[in-house]
Formats: sequence, C-alpha cells, structure tokens
Amino acid sequence: MKSSKLIILFFAITTIFCSCTNTNIEKISLEGTWQVKLDSTDIGSKENWASAKFEGQNINLPGTLDDAEIGVKSTLKPAMNNYVLSNLTRKYQYIGKAWYQKEIEIPNSWEKENITLSLERIIWESTIYVNGTLIGKNNSLVGKHDYNVTEYLTEGKNLITILIDNGNKFPKINVAGTRYPDKINQDMAHAYTNHTQIKWNGILGDIILKASQKNAPKNLQIYPNSSANKIEISFEQVDIVETEVKCLIKSKDGKEIYNEKVTIQKRANNKVSFEIDKPKNLQLWDEFHPNLYDVKVETKTGEITDSFGYKFVGSDNGDLTLNDKRIFLRGNLECVIFPLTGYPPTKKEDWTKLITQAKAYGLNHLRFHSWCPPKAAFEAADEAGFYYQVELPHWSLEVGKDSSTTAFLREEAQKMLKDYGNHPSFIFMALGNELQGDISVLNDMVAELKPQDNRHLYATTAFSFQQPTGTRPEKEDEFFIAQWTDKGWIRGQGVFNSKAPHFNADFTAGASHIKIPLITHEIGQYSVYPDMSEIKKYTGVLDPLNFKAIKIELEKKGLIDFAPDFTFNSGKLAALLYKEEIERALKTPSFDGFQLLQLQDFPGQGTALVGLLNAFWESKGVITAEEFSQFNSELVPLIRFEKAVYETGESFKATLEVANFFEDKTNQTLDWAITNEAGSVIKNGSFTNVNLSIGNNIDLGTIDYLVNVKKAEKLNISVNLKGTKYKNNWNIWVYPKEVATTAKDILITSSFKDAEAALKQGKNVLLNPNYKALEGIEGRFVPVFWSPVHFPNQPATMGLMIDDKNPAFNSFPTDTHTDWQWWDLCINSKSIVIDSLEVTPIVRVIDNFVTNHHLANVFETNVGNGKLIFSAIDISSKLSERPVARQLRSSLLNYMQSDAFKPSKNIEMKDLDVVKKKGESDEKFDFLKMDIGY
Repeated sequence: MKSSKLIILFFAITTIFCSCTNTNIEKISLEGTWQVKLDSTDIGSKENWASAKFEGQNINLPGTLDDAEIGVKSTLKPAMNNYVLSNLTRKYQYIGKAWYQKEIEIPNSWEKENITLSLERIIWESTIYVNGTLIGKNNSLVGKHDYNVTEYLTEGKNLITILIDNGNKFPKINVAGTRYPDKINQDMAHAYTNHTQIKWNGILGDIILKASQKNAPKNLQIYPNSSANKIEISFEQVDIVETEVKCLIKSKDGKEIYNEKVTIQKRANNKVSFEIDKPKNLQLWDEFHPNLYDVKVETKTGEITDSFGYKFVGSDNGDLTLNDKRIFLRGNLECVIFPLTGYPPTKKEDWTKLITQAKAYGLNHLRFHSWCPPKAAFEAADEAGFYYQVELPHWSLEVGKDSSTTAFLREEAQKMLKDYGNHPSFIFMALGNELQGDISVLNDMVAELKPQDNRHLYATTAFSFQQPTGTRPEKEDEFFIAQWTDKGWIRGQGVFNSKAPHFNADFTAGASHIKIPLITHEIGQYSVYPDMSEIKKYTGVLDPLNFKAIKIELEKKGLIDFAPDFTFNSGKLAALLYKEEIERALKTPSFDGFQLLQLQDFPGQGTALVGLLNAFWESKGVITAEEFSQFNSELVPLIRFEKAVYETGESFKATLEVANFFEDKTNQTLDWAITNEAGSVIKNGSFTNVNLSIGNNIDLGTIDYLVNVKKAEKLNISVNLKGTKYKNNWNIWVYPKEVATTAKDILITSSFKDAEAALKQGKNVLLNPNYKALEGIEGRFVPVFWSPVHFPNQPATMGLMIDDKNPAFNSFPTDTHTDWQWWDLCINSKSIVIDSLEVTPIVRVIDNFVTNHHLANVFETNVGNGKLIFSAIDISSKLSERPVARQLRSSLLNYMQSDAFKPSKNIEMKDLDVVKKKGESDEKFDFLKMDIGY
C-alpha cells in the first residue's frame, strides 16, 4: 500500500502515481490494444466468452469500431435519394453487442486498496466481467460507467472483459424521423442518432482503474451560497468518524486563499457537509472573469479535490442574472457534429479550439441539444467563461408513456448533476428537446431537481409544439425557451418573407408578459448551398455521399462551375437574415438570449446546411468573425429605421440604441456616418455624454437625412462607440423619382404574341408577362428553411445570383447576392426553369440542391432577328409606389438602348411556350389602368 516502487506493467499500460495522505493512489490507464469480437447473434453470454482469453480483432481504445473499420461496410453509392441525402454515411456500421477484452497486471501494492474501473463515455450499455465473473451492468448516455472491482481483482494478471451494446435500450427517449427510409437513421435525439454523431460502439475518453484507500472520500460537491456569502461543501464517505476535516482552496496560479480545519455540520447516509465563509480573495466567475479555484478536502482516510467557480445564476423580475448582474445569452446549438470521428472529443484542447472559434463570432453560450457533453467540454468552457445549457438524452412525443424510460431519465439527471455540477459553465438544464406527452412528469422531475442543486436553472423542455406548454412557462420552469408565446411569434424566418423589410421591429409584443428568463428557440435555419470544396475534408469515418451526389448532379446539369458562387451568394443572404434576426432579439428588452440553429452546418436531417461555417467550424468565406461579431457581441450599437428603400424627397430617420451586456459606461461618444459606395461621407455626426447601463439603452439620438439624389445609390449607415471596437453598419438604397420607364425603339409588353411580332421585325423587346400566369417557382425572398429533404413541401429556392458586372445594372446598384432592396422584386416574381432554353441569365435564381434546375427571373437572348429581355419580375405595375421596380426597368431599358446589348444565345419564340401555364390566355396587362410612368 505504501510502496513507491514503480511497477512495470505489460502491454504498455501506463501507471500514474499521485500523492495522498500517507499513501500513493495509483491510476492504471487501460488505453491501448484490446481484442474485440462482434456478437450480432447474441451468443457470447451463452458461450461464456468472458471465461477465457479469446482471439478477436485488434482495436485501439479509446476509440470505436468505426475508427477500426470493423462492421458492415457501406455499399451505398452517391444518389439523389433520401437514403443518401439523409445524412453523412458511415463507412462501416455495427449496431449490437461487441465484446472487448484485455489482460492487465495488478501490482501487489493494491492488495488493500479500493479499486474502481471507470469508462468515461459509452453508447449505450456496458457489462463488466473480471476473470470470467460478472460484475455488473450500467446504462448511461451522459456520464461515466463506474464499477467497483475490488473483490474480483488479484495481484498479477487479470482478464478484463467488457460487453458493450449500442442497441436502443429505451426507444421512448427518441422521436422517429419517419421520412428517412433507413430505420437505423430514424432516431433523432442527438445522444443516440446517426444524423450528427453516430451510433458508435466502443469506449471514449478515460479507461482507467483507480485505487484508493478504503472508505476514502468521494463525490465532492461545492455550492456557492450567495445569500449568506458562504460556500457549502459536501462529500460522501462510508463510516466517517471524525468531527473535523481540513479544507484547502487555491487559485489556479497556486495562491492559497483558504486553509482551515472545519467542523462537519451535517451527516446523512454517508453524506457529510460543512459551510465556510467565502474567502475575501475569492473572485466571482463569469464570461469576462473566468476565475477558477481548486478545493481539496482531507479526511483520515484520504483526500478529494475538484475545481469550481463561484457563480450564482438567477432571475430578477424576469431578467436572467449571473452574480446579480443581468446577462444575455448569444447562443448556438451543439448537436454532436464532429464529422471526422462521429463522436465528441474528450480532450480539453479540442473543445478549447471550438469555443475559441465560437467566441470569435461573438457567442457566449452553447445549447447541447438532447445530449450532454463530456467533462473536457466543461473544463474548456470553465476556463473560457462560456455558458452551457445541457439536456437529457431526450426528444420524445410520448413523455411519461413508459415508466422504465422515465426512471432511466431520472437516473441520467442525477448523474449529470453529480458528474458535472461543480462546473461553473453549467448554468442551464432542460429535460430534453421539444418534448410532448404527459407534461406533469416533466414538472415533477424539475421539482425534484431544484432543491437538490441550486447551481443551475431548470426547464421542463427546450420548447414544445404541444399547447399550451409551448406557449407559456410550465409551473416548475425557471427559464423558458420558445419560438412563439400565447401572444405571438418571437423569432423571424417567415416574417422576412411576408412583410417588407423594416428595421424598427422587435419581439416585445410576444415576449414582454413572460415573467421568467426567456430565450428564443432555434433562430435562423437559413439554408446555404452545399460547398463542393468541402468533400475532400472528410477523411475520417464518414463519407459525404450526400455532397458527392449533389456534385455529380451539378456536373450532369452543367452547373458545377456555378457551385462556389451558389454557396457564396446563398450564404450572403443567410448572413443578412441572421444579422436582422439577432438584432431584433437584442432590441427586445424582455429577451434574455437566443439560440442559433446555427452558426455551423448540420449535416444530418436531410443535409441541413444552415451554417455560415461548415461542419468543421471553418469559414465558408461568406462573413468573417469580425463582421459577424459586430452585431453579435456583449455590446452592440443598433439603430431602428423604417425601411431599406428611399426615394428623393423622403427622409431617412434612425434612432440609436445600444444593447450593453458588458459593463456600465459613462460619458461615452457615439459617432455615426452615412457614406456612399466610393467611401465619400454624405453626412455624419456624434452624440456625446452618453451613459450606457447594463441592458437596453434606447433613444440615444436620431439620425436624419433628407434624400435628394439624381441617380440610384447604395448608402451605408455606420455607428461606432468611440475609442472601442464596438461598431455596426447597415445598407439602405436611395432612388430618384424621375427615371425613364419607356424607350422609343423598344417594345415593352406583357404579350407573347406582340413580342413575337416585334421580334420577327428585328426589334428589341422587353417582355414582362404577368408572372402569376407563368410556370415556375413562387418568388421568395428567404431561402430554403432547414432542408429541402427534411421539409420538401416548401417553395425551395436559395436566393439570387446576380451578374452585377452586366451593363444591365449600370443604373441599378446591386451586389451579386440578394439584399434588402430586392425584396419587392423577389416577392413579385416567378423563378423560371430555363433548363431547355438557350438564354443568358441576368438575374439567376439559385435552386435548392435536390432539384438543381437552371433558374432565372430575368434573362436575355436573341429570337430570330430580334433581341429579347424576358423579366418574370413585375417591373410594370404600380411603379410610382415601387421605386426599385421602376429603377430596374429603367436600367434594363438603358442597357437595351446601348451598344452593350448583344445577347450571345439564340432561341425560337416557340421555345418560350415552356414558361407559360397551360390554358392561360395571352391577355396583356391593361397599361391604360396601370401607372408605368413617373
């Protein structure tokens, strides 16, 4: 027991010694080569495979069968079907029982020790045998599988056999994604799914034997008691007899701030606790000051150490607070998306890298959707000052229906509190995602958890489609996550399509009556076209057959050269919408945060590529971290203004405000400027003596600019907090009222017949039919929601791709991508399938990655001796009320009158029959009743 002699172990087993009171505690790592045998027919137990050494396949643990390329090899090929487009494809797959075996050697110094076998992370069930004897069984998706093996190990060689079953032990934890034909891919909860992480079989993280003195202390828990300015400390120890223990607290730099003997105050069922005054030099923990401390408790039979940060999370009249200071969660979902391995990393440096990237984009929060990360994730977040919401492995529409499932979930909740409760980054806990069923079961579970551990806030569910649950907090909720309330929507998406762009809105109407902290649910979900250059990055266990299938389809259809531009321009539209959605959240005083779905791609659930970063958390080149964090950080300058488009004679008016969740600032200056595309300042100014308190600082000043322009321009409004990094900017578009909307030598018509007659005469024609009578896809401003595979019944385009260098836009300022000034044009249009037409798109529409059509709503071509521009955008009606349509029409006409108008392709008039709805007449717009002038 007290020997310090180094025991040389066989099979490269590493022995780690760490000192304790009067003895050495040893940890033996079982990392390395193991033998594995698959048991798909479940005969291993009957044949007692654990009774003797068996010959299997070599596998390195920690790791998985997928890592070792053991299992059924995939035979799927790239194809445009729901099998392939569902998610990334496992190269090897095995669901069932697998037996892992290794011979180890136990030193004689462990003769009187208590020995625990600890397996850090497993899917789903483990069963342990030592020297052929069954020790026990464990089910957990959220934490360690620990076994007391003291009575079964002997000095010298011992045979450890671990049976792991990754089959579904409690099907009722999971909602079924029935739209996916492969039943193995129908489980949705991220703790057990093939859509993000995979249903791996193996062992992750620590695989260790730990020796400790008999009756040594364990399960150290540290509870800040802010109301009394104290710290409560508890631990477990069998048959503890002493009345005093020693408590030592050190900062991470080794500075000792507490070292005293303390009296045990409570004893119950081998659990003891005591309370100490909060040391004077102990600092609070938060995102700006991630102060961490090590606490050590020594008893006569050993010692125990853990890390903690002194923080307390709460609510002040419905506002979310940390350490009695209001905070705002700028969150993102984390759904176990690690596409090289198919499982979460268990090394702190990997999580540190992820969190560093998240913070660069202004985030301070991750929501772990229907799963709980390993300890390394918490350690990295503790050090970075990052806030976590963790959840039970639970996404069910049948809560409470199966008592054994409920019992399992209760055990998982207790394990999460025990294993991770000391981590200050752990601030929120929900019982699962979008739960439905017997909600009283969830309320009962939360009611049980709250008095046990007050270091976190609890919620019954992260939103629910079941009413009234999803519309207002449940009685036990301490925070509420919702996409709508009983007063209306509290996130964007559809509103950006149904209402003209306006930037003076927030979500107060649907949010202000909620009396507990309110977080808006899964905002965003704006789909971005797949990045074909990403394919080569998949060098691990997952094959991107979905990407490969799309690439092959693009090659067949002659679209592959456009793929990078599809990604960039659809991404720019998504970024635009994410910005406005985040700013509306920040403008809402009764909001306490948002959770994006999401900054990075989601490669499952029908290839839901909704990220501005790819699944590896790498930029797609759409927006930089600096640009994104301008509207997503602890302090954000904001303005409210009526609309994006103005014309001569109108005034642009904007009121300034600042969302400040950093620190109080006094006597500040806000500088603002209006500049044109050349960078010239049109107007500028400053607001001085500005005091910024924590929260929403409104009505800080007004910008007023009278528009008086001779030509159309894009202007930029910028606001910055002087002397700081905090700045933000917005675009508006200004147009003259008087522009030419007719041309002497150009026929402008909605009639195919009239167009054909003029083209036969060699004339130039602008054909602008009633778009409602055209075949095509309904015009939309917003892109595909989530995924065209997961939600196929939606108008599914992904924004515009504009040839901005085309002289057709010489009088119409535009970028290559959709921006706010295009809203009216997109809504009043059809996207025309031009697969069979020899035409050149001027305004191309990006189709979704399932159908992959050539789409356009403005194109040019030669027809016989004539030249044609065809517009499926309404640029004829109510032009006095629609300055953007008026300006586009004028710009196209200017182009058609110039020498630059030289279409390179040719069609016959009959070819355009494919764009007409069958049975529709060729009636013209009644120009006599329409305002087409200025």
